[in-house]
Formats: sequence, structure tokens, C-alpha cells
Amino acid sequence: MTFLVTTLLELYLMVVLLRLWLQYVRADFYNPFSQFVVKATHPILAPMRRVVPSIGRLDSSALLLAFLVGSLIWTAKLLLSGNGWNVIVFVLGAVTVLKKAGVLLFWMLLIRAILSWVSQGHNPVEAVLHQLTEPMLAPIRRFLPPMGGLDFSMLVLLIGMNFVNILLHSYLPYWSVV
Repeated sequence: MTFLVTTLLELYLMVVLLRLWLQYVRADFYNPFSQFVVKATHPILAPMRRVVPSIGRLDSSALLLAFLVGSLIWTAKLLLSGNGWNVIVFVLGAVTVLKKAGVLLFWMLLIRAILSWVSQGHNPVEAVLHQLTEPMLAPIRRFLPPMGGLDFSMLVLLIGMNFVNILLHSYLPYWSVV
């Protein structure tokens, strides 16, 4: 039961993080993939927006929802394992949001790389992946031009993400637990 509940909550956390990310990069919200993300998060975010204002381009209500879902994951894990609730779930929830954001970025990059090899035309998912990941890849391309027709910017970003993950594992409490 713990596996099922936490998996569903983690998947919803990924959708909420996608919503936050889509809004931050101002992706095309008429794209079918974007519409799925919007429809999956709108019922909870609409009432939250009346109370929690946005801060510039950052949708603070979506960020708060991500934090609450991350905390709910740990609350469910504790309660389903027979342990009592503890205030540490809020710290673990914040760490979970950070780590899942990195995991989400990793999967978006990997899916984009695979689609670049097999795609035979315009694909709505590929268009959104391009909008989401290009702001991180473009600066790398300025310093590392294509070599022999190959673009190594994605590889550099993935190596950098792995470095940050190892660094956070060493210095951030609970990083390895999440």
C-alpha cells in the first residue's frame, strides 16, 4: 500500500513541478501535453491562487502545492509504516521537491535526446520538451559549439547535474533518504 500511495503522490508531484516549470519558461499552453498538465493541476491550484499571490514569474501557489505534496508523501510513508507523524516531514518535503525537480529535468533531457534520434516530424511533446530544456542548454552551446555535427550540451548538463547531485548528497541532510 505504501508503494502505491507514494508512487501516485510522486507522479502528481512531477505534474505539479511540470506546471511550475511550464509557467516559468512561458511554454505554449495550447500544446496537448501542456493542457494535460494544466487540467491535472487546475482543480487544486485555482482555489490556492485566490489566497497565495504570485511573485513575479514564479507561481508561488504551484510551488506551495509542490511543497505540500512532497510533505504529504512523507506523511503517508510515516503513517502507513506505523510510525507517528513528525514535523520532519516538512524538511523531507522540501528536499523531495528539490530532488524530484532534478529527476524531472533528467528525464526530460533523456526523452528529448531519444526523440531527437527517432522523431520524424513535429511532435507536440517534443515541442514542449524543447521549450522546457532549451533555456538550460543554450548557454552551454555558447561555450561549447557543435563538434562534427554533434551537440554535447546535453551531455555537459547531465554531467553537471550528476556533480550537483553528488555534492548535495555529501552536504545536504536527508538528500540520500529521498
